[in-house]
This record gives sequence, C-alpha cells and structure tokens, in this order.
Amino acid sequence: AKQALLLGLLNDARPLRVPAADYSAHTVSELAIFDTAQRMLRSFGRQAIRHYIISHTESVSDLLEVLLLQKEVGLLRGTLDAQAHNDLIVVPLFETIEDLRNAAPIMRDFYALPGVAALVSRSGGEQDIMLGYSDSNKDGGIFTSNWELYRAEIALVELFDKLQSSHGITLRMFHGRGGTVGRGGGPSYQAILAQPPGTVRGQIRLTEQGEVIGSKYANPEIGRRNLETLVAATLEATLLQPTKPATRAFLDAAAELSEASMAAYRSLVYETPGFTDYFFGSTPLKELTQLNIGSRPASRKALQKIEDLRAIPWGFSWGQCRLTLPGWLGFGSAVAAFLDKPDAAERKAALALLQKMYRQWPFFRTLLSNMDMVLAKSDLALASRYAELVEDARLRKRIFAAIEAEWHRTADALTQITGEKNRLATNPALDRSIRHRFPYIDPLHHLQVELIRRYRAGLADERVQRGIHISINGIAAGLRNTG
Repeated sequence: AKQALLLGLLNDARPLRVPAADYSAHTVSELAIFDTAQRMLRSFGRQAIRHYIISHTESVSDLLEVLLLQKEVGLLRGTLDAQAHNDLIVVPLFETIEDLRNAAPIMRDFYALPGVAALVSRSGGEQDIMLGYSDSNKDGGIFTSNWELYRAEIALVELFDKLQSSHGITLRMFHGRGGTVGRGGGPSYQAILAQPPGTVRGQIRLTEQGEVIGSKYANPEIGRRNLETLVAATLEATLLQPTKPATRAFLDAAAELSEASMAAYRSLVYETPGFTDYFFGSTPLKELTQLNIGSRPASRKALQKIEDLRAIPWGFSWGQCRLTLPGWLGFGSAVAAFLDKPDAAERKAALALLQKMYRQWPFFRTLLSNMDMVLAKSDLALASRYAELVEDARLRKRIFAAIEAEWHRTADALTQITGEKNRLATNPALDRSIRHRFPYIDPLHHLQVELIRRYRAGLADERVQRGIHISINGIAAGLRNTG
C-alpha cells in the first residue's frame, strides 16, 4: 500500500508542498537538504553531487521516498510514466545481516516497478549500491558479516547483468569500509582482489574514514602510493580476473561456518546475561562519550544496550582494551563445530577442505589473514587489567573466561588451517613493526586503566581527563586499524 501511494505521487506532476503553509522544523530541514543539492547542481554542474545514500535501507519504499523528495525540489522532473529524469543516484545502504540478505530481492522488486528501470536508464544508467561492513559485523560477527557481504554481491551482480542487457544499467559496488578489521578495514589491495568474481568491472567505490585518512593521505607521496595501489588492484581484478568462482564445496563450507560463527557470536554478545555490563565496565566507552572524541554520538539512543551503540565506538573500545573482539569472535567455535566429526577420517577430510579453501580462495584467505593480524595485536594479559574495572567480580571472571576460551579456539583454528603456529608468520615486516610498537603502547594501557579507575571514583579533574584522552589517542595511533 505504501509503494502504491508513493508511485501514485511520483506519477502526479503536482508537488506536495503547499505555498505559505507551516511545516515542522524536521520537515523543513529535510527538504532543505534537497534544496541545497539542487542549488549546488545548478551552480557547479552534475559532478558537484551525484548520490543520495539511504542508511539502513529495509524496503523498496525507502528508495521511492527519496525519489519523491527529489521531485519536490525539482531534482526529478516529469513523472515515472512520462519520460522522467532525476539528478541524484538513489543509493541504498544495506547494513545489518538481514538487510544484506534482502539486498538483491529489494533491488529486484524496485526495478520491477513500472517506470523505474526506464527512469534510471534515462538518468545516466548508473546504480550504486552501498554495503555496510560495520553494522553487519556488530550484528553477526566478522565471519558472517563478510560471508553475507560476499553473497549479497554475487546476487546483485546476477540481477544487474540482466538489467545491463535489458536497460543498459551499470552496477557499481560502494564499500562502506572503516579503519578497523571489524569494520571492513585491512589491506585495500588484497581486499579488492578478494572481491567475488564479476563485482569489480573497471570501477569500485569505497570509503576512507577516521584516522585512516590522515595515515594514508596526509603526506602527498604516501597518498599517491595509496591511490596507485587502489588503481592497480582495480585494474588487476578487472583485466586479469584473478578470482575464479568458488566451488560448491567451498560455498557450502562457508555457509556452515557462518551459521555456527554467528550463533557463537550472538550467544556471547547478545544472549549472555551481564555481557553488556561487562562491556561498559571493562572498556573506556563511557570516557570516550564523555570526552567528546568522536565525530558523532556513540549511541543512537541512551547508552543502555549494545544494539543501540554505533559500530565505531563498539570496535574502538575493544581495541583500547586490547581484546579486538569484533575482528575474530565466533570463528574459533565455528571451526571447532565444523571439525566435530564422528570419526578421524571425516575430521581429517573436513580440515583438508578448510586448508584447501585457504590456499585457493582469495576471499577466505584474506579474511583469515585479517583475523591473524587482529589476534597479533590483542593481548589477554592487558585485557585482564581492563577486566578489573568491572566491579562485579563473579561477572568479570565469567565473561572474561568465555572470551579467553574463544580467543584460544580462534588462534588454534588459524594454526590448524594455515599451518603457522605464530601470528603474522607470513608477514614478517608487519610482525616486526607491531613488536617494536608494543613497548611504547603497553605502558599507556596501564596508565589508562589507573586513570579510568580514578575518573570513575570521582577524581575527574582536568588532568585526569586529559590523561585519559592522551592515552586513548596514543594507543589508537600505535595499534592502527582501530576506528
């Protein structure tokens, strides 16, 4: 019914706004965004602003609403059934696990609506689709997040191959990658080459966020090298097509691992009594929010539930206490379940399959390589110091023991699959770099724990706050891949 109403309005040449009528401040501010975009395009040309991104896209109506708002200010001219053109590409952002699973069905239903495919074709024939790494990770854990992103890309490519042949519409993937591995970070070159076959066709779009911008682009020479790396990977993925379609055995194994990984992740994070209290108590999240370090509020609502917390402070906080939990949690249990076979021969065959996936499948190899790096940056001894900030001793011991057990399961799983007992064995340069940083970072952790303890005890003078702020920045700068 909502779609029918929106389609009816898009096929009505009259605007909805009534001149001189009073509208709420929220309505006025939303329309002002589109009015500003329209003025920018008129003043500076089409390249000035090209996209409108819809966070948390959950239905076809979300896309139609943006088309209707464009129509209200003249960014969409004409009606859907009469040669309409629009100026801004409507870009859905699929963020949670459920949203990623619905991405292809939503886009299929959107383009099946009368007049939509023709509108996009007349307006340039480009469709960007943004994929969210952060919220999908916080929702289902690192393995499931990456697997659902992989599946969504494959399904979208299949859909747009048909739209390309019928309407000349080109798909461009837009990767909403953050700095930390839990938010899609890691080496960009390997990440692009690990994309599913057919998803990089001469172009790719991705975000650079937070401290990554400074570390990659503040220096002109380093910035140029990073851009060259992105271009080289895009050319290689397009022309050489190094990624071959994964075998059915690989895909089935990944699906099985994903199901077990998400179950283990959600069991600890969302279903374990007291986990929320442990997280808020053992990480400097409260101090992060009170010291006004981030660019946005840490939570969409009052800080009471993990579900309401933004993905950036979620990942950042786990990095500060050296658990780096979003970068590995769930994978160890998933591998243990996958290898839990009735007899030794079946177990050996299952392990051999995982080892083959690591050798031959770039998606799987890159994901495990990122986990390996994250585990190398973690430190259970330091994390136990942060756990002491949790006032409830029984809760502290119970939750930390569960996290510690999963950490060891994940480390053992990586050793079994890769054959390397030590972390970063295949990347000695990074291993050396990290080990040289630890002697400088580790004392900052001990200082931070003591300062947080004082801060929470009421000794919140300016020197204590400044000390916490400096320690947070220092640890983040040393660990990198943090936010």
